Amino acid sequence: MSRENPLITIVTPSYNYSEYIEECLESVKRQQGVEFEHLIFDAGSTDGTLDIIRKYEHVKLVVEPDKGMSDAINKGFQAAKGKWVMWLNTDDRLKPDALLRFKDFAERHPEADVIYGAWDFIDKKGGFMRTMQVFPFKKLMLCHYGCYIGSTSTFLKRETTISEGHLLNIRFKCVMDGEYYNRLAALGKKFIHFPRVLADFRMHGENISQRHFGKDGVDEALSLQLFFAESRAIRRVYGICLFKSDHLNCVVDCILFYLFKMYKLPLKLLNQPEK
Repeated sequence: MSRENPLITIVTPSYNYSEYIEECLESVKRQQGVEFEHLIFDAGSTDGTLDIIRKYEHVKLVVEPDKGMSDAINKGFQAAKGKWVMWLNTDDRLKPDALLRFKDFAERHPEADVIYGAWDFIDKKGGFMRTMQVFPFKKLMLCHYGCYIGSTSTFLKRETTISEGHLLNIRFKCVMDGEYYNRLAALGKKFIHFPRVLADFRMHGENISQRHFGKDGVDEALSLQLFFAESRAIRRVYGICLFKSDHLNCVVDCILFYLFKMYKLPLKLLNQPEK
């Protein structure tokens, strides 16, 4: 359901994902009871992706070059009209009635700047793998344990985030979401967790978070080091940094990581998400 003044804007960056894009589009099209718009910024797909997208009347499609995934998402953020904005990747899916459930929850939490839900991991063929649980927001844990907030089930209040000029840092290629959420938290934005599964995150081996693991080539090794470097940069700017020596700070990072790993166990038991 799309209107001129939608409650929610869904932003999808797109480039040559014809294998999965239709499932993404269908999951959005089937949402009921909420006014939304679906913006897709495609960098010029050549594999049939554009032909599939153009079959869906609910989509507003822009085809133009970009500087990568983060740049495409930023374009969507800046074009968004919704009170709340999320991004949904072309290989992911919304759960049935996810937007309606979010709407009801958001109305009960007007203080929130960011609302994040749980998600299911699915395999290449769409089969269920496991549920990723969520728990109340812990700023230092987000920084030192890692980004446990999934962009595919996270909603941003446009007025207090995007409209204030807060966009993704396009220099980040791997953990742009983690840097963004840490930056918003450092600015004092209010994060509220929604203990319900809202989306499916597909694990097919070519995800940004996966493609460089378990590979032996020099390009993959370089990508893996970039991933680690981006995560370390986040910790240095937004986390605890006690020493001038980065080697000593890395020791602190390891200690905090395992402390939060243990702290996570009771949180998971106490915050079981609803399906």
